[in-house]
Amino acid sequence: MTQRPNFLFIITDQHRADHLGCYGNRMVKTPNIDGIAAGGTRWERFYVANPICMPNRASIMTGRMCSVHGARHNGIPLSKDHTTFVELLRDAGYSTGLIGKSHLQSFTGLPATNRFEARDGLRTPSAHLRDAYKNNRHSADYDLEVAPAWDTPLAERLKGDFYGFGHVEVAADHGDQASGDYLLWARAQTADFDRLTGPENALPDNRITAPQAWRTAVPEELYSTSWIADRSEAWLTEQATRDAPFFLQMSFPDPHHPFTPPGRYWDMYDPADVALPASFGKGDLPPIRAMKEAMEKGTDPRDNQNPFAVTEVEARAIIALTYGMITMIDDAIGRVLKRLETLGLADNTVVIFTSDHGDYMGDHGLMLKLLLHYQGIIRVPFLWNDPAHPAHSPVDTGLASSIDIAATVLARAGIQGFNGLQGRDLITTAPPEAIVVEEDSQRTMTGFDRPQRVRTVVTDRYRMSLRAGEDWNELYDLEADPHELTNLYEAPSAAAIRHTVTETMLRRMIDLQDRAPLPAYRA
Repeated sequence: MTQRPNFLFIITDQHRADHLGCYGNRMVKTPNIDGIAAGGTRWERFYVANPICMPNRASIMTGRMCSVHGARHNGIPLSKDHTTFVELLRDAGYSTGLIGKSHLQSFTGLPATNRFEARDGLRTPSAHLRDAYKNNRHSADYDLEVAPAWDTPLAERLKGDFYGFGHVEVAADHGDQASGDYLLWARAQTADFDRLTGPENALPDNRITAPQAWRTAVPEELYSTSWIADRSEAWLTEQATRDAPFFLQMSFPDPHHPFTPPGRYWDMYDPADVALPASFGKGDLPPIRAMKEAMEKGTDPRDNQNPFAVTEVEARAIIALTYGMITMIDDAIGRVLKRLETLGLADNTVVIFTSDHGDYMGDHGLMLKLLLHYQGIIRVPFLWNDPAHPAHSPVDTGLASSIDIAATVLARAGIQGFNGLQGRDLITTAPPEAIVVEEDSQRTMTGFDRPQRVRTVVTDRYRMSLRAGEDWNELYDLEADPHELTNLYEAPSAAAIRHTVTETMLRRMIDLQDRAPLPAYRA
């Protein structure tokens, strides 16, 4: 019988594709990630199913769109009623581990932004009938990642596995605010660890100033990126003594904001050397105008999860700090890849690299994510390195999506996918004519008077985004206008293109309608 492959699935957080050397970035140092690409395949046009953490991570796990699995935005956990590809691996005898960020459940502990509101003059339904789903993910089983209540390791609070992972060591949150199992460990290393974190405990630095950026006092060896590498090496060492194949998800909370690279990574890159995106300061869509105006007036707090406008100085500083976080991740990955070789596991381990979504990082003068589906937000890296099967090509230019990861891993493992799996095997199947990106905001942000619902289609040449309740939409010719500066949606000369892309979008959305559950007919 052919030896079954192992899998090392590496995922970062809020990491755009062009922030890697293998994707053409000439400044950021990522030799280990670039090495994964050099020995495998790099997907040039890989897109998220949703540009927000929880929804896209749930889509990766299920191989299904957010409108189908229901985790439409942060705050809605992935239901345990939904099958994950990791469960199929475990069912087939794989040893499965998750080390680092999970974010399949909420970790803030904050009140819900959307609630069932009773209406005057109407009878209010009983509590269990107020949602279309009776099992509405509000039980204690969906509070396992709530950071403020994380006083014991997640593994000790589990009943069975965690969405298919038999071993879990989880880090919630981001930057030097990371929590969860990681924080329990860090506090055990030094009793005053909490006095090292946050802006109030930051080391002095008069050179770099930007929103959500501080020089953390947490040393490199106690930072979450180092902890994830340490624990991954330890888990892999255990697997080397076992006969079962393994799947390890090594998940880094960085380079997501806050921007707090520790130690030498803080000033590894000089902001003065950073080139601003070609679209910086350009664009006149309503939310861009509103965010710039809010920045100029000082009315935008710029200290939360909402996108915001930045100055040139701030943009360069944030990009430089982000590069530092990325290089630290790359160094950590290098350690783990070396351990695979030392253990004699490298020749039979498929190494995969991706991210859950991107970041504006100065595109159009903005930072963070949400609202506008520019390429920096929805296009992410995807690398596949399979030592036992030479790459089918060094670069794949076909359209691909986060929902394809599950099907591709299962196919390589020799496991049949479940009914309702929407993704495709990236290695053996042809790309679709388009991919769809979904976003359902949960709160109102600068430039809008309501939470946004957006559907985007990307074809070989065009990107079109349609909004519910707004009087403007977007259409860009990515071939002629790669920086998405000229909106063609209302242009008379692009009417035929708009018609064709709209029809393509509808066909793809029909194709993504759910095919689960199976019929209940008797055999």
